[in-house]
Amino acid sequence: MLIKTIFIIAFAAILISLGSALYHIVVRKPEDRSDKAVKALTVRISLSIVLFILLFLAMAFGLLKPHGIGSAIHAKKPPQAEQSQ
Repeated sequence: MLIKTIFIIAFAAILISLGSALYHIVVRKPEDRSDKAVKALTVRISLSIVLFILLFLAMAFGLLKPHGIGSAIHAKKPPQAEQSQ
C-alpha cells in the first residue's frame, strides 16, 4: 500500500509541475515566463523519469503485480504443440 501511495503522490507532483508551467506561460510577464516555465517543465520530466524507474523496479521486485486484461492474456500458457511421430 505504501508503494501505491508514493506513486500517487509522485503523479500528483507531476501534474502540479505541469500546471505551474502552464501558469508561468499564460499569466506571467514575458521576461519571467521563459525561465520559470523551463524550470517547471524540467522538474516534470525529472519526476516522470523517476516515477517510471520506480514503477519498473517495483514490478521487478514483486512489490506491484499487474492485473487486468493484459496480465490475464500473459498468464495463460499456450497449449503444447503435439509432437508428430
